[in-house]
Amino acid sequence: MTHSTANSILVERPEIIRDVSNSTVIADVQKPLGAWERLYRVPLLRKGLILLALALIWEIYGRWLDNPLLFPPFSAMLQAFTADLGNGIIPARTLVSLQTLVIGYAMGILLAALLTTVAIGSQIGTDLLETMTSMLNPLPAIALLPLALIWFGLGSGSVIFVLVHSVLWAIALNTHAGFRSVSNTLRMVGRNYGLSGLGLVRHILIPAAFPSILTGLKVGWAFAWRTLIAAELVFGVSSGSGGLGWYIFENRNQLETANVFAGLFTVILIGLIVENGVFATIERRTIRRWGMQH
Repeated sequence: MTHSTANSILVERPEIIRDVSNSTVIADVQKPLGAWERLYRVPLLRKGLILLALALIWEIYGRWLDNPLLFPPFSAMLQAFTADLGNGIIPARTLVSLQTLVIGYAMGILLAALLTTVAIGSQIGTDLLETMTSMLNPLPAIALLPLALIWFGLGSGSVIFVLVHSVLWAIALNTHAGFRSVSNTLRMVGRNYGLSGLGLVRHILIPAAFPSILTGLKVGWAFAWRTLIAAELVFGVSSGSGGLGWYIFENRNQLETANVFAGLFTVILIGLIVENGVFATIERRTIRRWGMQH
């Protein structure tokens, strides 16, 4: 086929023209969300509906069982919770527990940071952290309470000791794993800017490993909170006043089952506030803002 023949074929080929001016069907580029869909996209509302459903199931089962001593309805628990909230008993017990928790949690974080810093600085430090965690992490914190009572006596020091043990290893493990997952490229970028030692940890390793660090903080908080309640149940009064665990223990001895559930409800409520309030805010202002999580 010659060049002139090819040109003639191209010229004579009919063009395909689509007339869309008279088209009456136009697809929606973005369909607006309905009212239910907009509400469904609110996480707080979804979780609230789940809690409401659980409370309804609780109420129905409690009324069907009809044995307040064994399992009071949700309304009876709520009445006991409101009464002790109004007379100041639950706030006072909660304050005692939270004060002890904050001290133990903060000390656990500091020790975990120290161990992790030593671990990333040398191979001996890494071996030390791995050996310590493999030995002590499987050991339940509450199992150390008898020894803590011998070493620190009947005071808050014993509870703080078991809290530090419950917090330390979870945070140290997750932080160390996060540091080890940081790519060499980021490390070299930091060294090119003259960073080394604590400067490299602060400006490069911590931001890059913060998802793992935050996970460790969440796990450490959960371990510390339940260890504290268990220690107060076994240990009892600290310095003349008891926490939420002691509140539950007292009402159990007095067969005030509704008040026992009110204490458990307070423990759950504080856990929800910390998880969906404190940690969710930290995650929103750090990990999601930095583009590490969708």
